[in-house]
Amino acid sequence: MIARRTFLQTTAFAAIATAIGSRGASAADPLGIALILPSPLGDVGWSHTLAAGLEPIKAAYGDAVTFTILENIAEGPDADRIMNKAVADGSKVLIAGSFGYQNGAMQIAKRDPSVTVLHASGFMVAPNFSPFAAKYFQGTYLMGMAAAALSKTGKLGSVSAFAIPELITSINAFTLGAQAVNPDIEVSVVWVNTWFDPAKEQEAAKALIAQGCDVIFSNAQDTPSVIAACEEAGVYAFNLNSSMKKYAPTKYLGCVATDWSPFFKASVDAHVAGSFVGANAFLGVTDKVVAVVDWSADIPADIMTKITETEAKIADGSLNPFTGPITKADDSEGVAAGVSLADADIIAMDWHVKGVATPLPQ
Repeated sequence: MIARRTFLQTTAFAAIATAIGSRGASAADPLGIALILPSPLGDVGWSHTLAAGLEPIKAAYGDAVTFTILENIAEGPDADRIMNKAVADGSKVLIAGSFGYQNGAMQIAKRDPSVTVLHASGFMVAPNFSPFAAKYFQGTYLMGMAAAALSKTGKLGSVSAFAIPELITSINAFTLGAQAVNPDIEVSVVWVNTWFDPAKEQEAAKALIAQGCDVIFSNAQDTPSVIAACEEAGVYAFNLNSSMKKYAPTKYLGCVATDWSPFFKASVDAHVAGSFVGANAFLGVTDKVVAVVDWSADIPADIMTKITETEAKIADGSLNPFTGPITKADDSEGVAAGVSLADADIIAMDWHVKGVATPLPQ
């Protein structure tokens, strides 16, 4: 395993963690790789998945790489100082693991062309700066089909972190997939405006359950608090990034999992070869970054067959969940009949589809 250091958001910025990794005599000039995380590095969730994505690099390069993994870093000035210190200490590949790190990470890329920066989400691109995001919507569409089949109330819910396009598209596809099974499905959303607040996330789940939502989507929570609350209430739930099945042994619907190792490994290989070119990396099922795992055995067999068929079409590119006609929540046209949204339009999505009952925050 790759070791790491912890920085608490409640404490002042102190000394940066030293690079962690094997420093054998044969490693004359190891490549420093720094990973900055917005939440604690637990056994599940976004930060856990990002760190796991480094393991193939360690296996391939051994003593030729060192790692600095810094967790629970608040977005803002502290994150900027920490990223700058990591680079000053010799890291030549910087993985900035949160949307709010974007401006500071881009400034580093502009100042030092020898540093390769990979940034989670966002929209900025430079020759040595690549934003990366998952096509979660490909998996949440399938989850919507399953949720609609199991819902008795016709009301679904989502506890969601921040109203950024990556998570908006996840909710929209979840809604569209559900409507493919039950056109009358309604989805309610609670935006918690945090990546990591177990108590707040749990209360949001309970509020949705109280409204009659009987399948809950834990949308980018880094803790199993939503999943555990749903298990206790006897309500189905699913999440993003890594399996949380052990926290809901009877009511786990499944996981839209991500594996960042193909992208991280390819990026490091390119950096080492001197061939890295910054680009907007929007990766999904075809890239082997997104996969749905741990499907519930409670999903009816006929629906599971439809899900499997739909998943195959998404994988081979013959089905785009955002193919019109799609109506926006305000009843205006979102996507015209027969038109499929391009990745650039999906990445920039700032509207909800009809069926999402909760307005986007202003």
